[in-house]
Amino acid sequence: MKLDTRLTPVTACLIVLAVLFPFIPDLHLSLFSEHVVTVVENAQAAWLLFGAVFTLCYARSAGLAERPRTFWLWAVVWWLVLLGRSVSWGREYFPEGPKLLFRIISVVLIGTLVLWLVFSKALRQEVMARLRSETLPLWTAALVVCSFLISDAVEHHRLLAPLFLHNPQYQDLIEELYEIPFMVGLFIIVCTMLAREKRAVHS
Repeated sequence: MKLDTRLTPVTACLIVLAVLFPFIPDLHLSLFSEHVVTVVENAQAAWLLFGAVFTLCYARSAGLAERPRTFWLWAVVWWLVLLGRSVSWGREYFPEGPKLLFRIISVVLIGTLVLWLVFSKALRQEVMARLRSETLPLWTAALVVCSFLISDAVEHHRLLAPLFLHNPQYQDLIEELYEIPFMVGLFIIVCTMLAREKRAVHS
């Protein structure tokens, strides 16, 4: 895999925002009884759904060979798994629903993700080929990884959490804010891959 070390303006802005997130509690902004957190969560869910639909539209477009189409359909499942995790597999919107149903949703989505890779030779070949040939935007990938780790640290009170969470009252907000560069960064990586693949198909 090759690395693209160029820093794009969008990634640079996301990095600056990620650096500023821990200082939001110092502004003593009102959370309006957690409504702000709810708005952020809903926006994230909509963004992940958009990512799934966007990728699906490309996967179904004309001109794609079987292996690339299989890869992008698998990527759609990744978006759906992230969406499911973001809304706790549906609990966020249906808190009174049966727990078994939410468990089934999580098992089906994660199982599809794993079993498809295990049983599809074409998918495995395409993944390996992309690992060898794709060019990964280094700064965007680093942003995705770091923001995910920070969000996880804040959520689960891990060792580095105090560096990013200055006020426990804002834990949910800081956690959700750090998921924004993670999700946007993922979409940037997908768009970069799609653009490169489109140029290759047309040529």
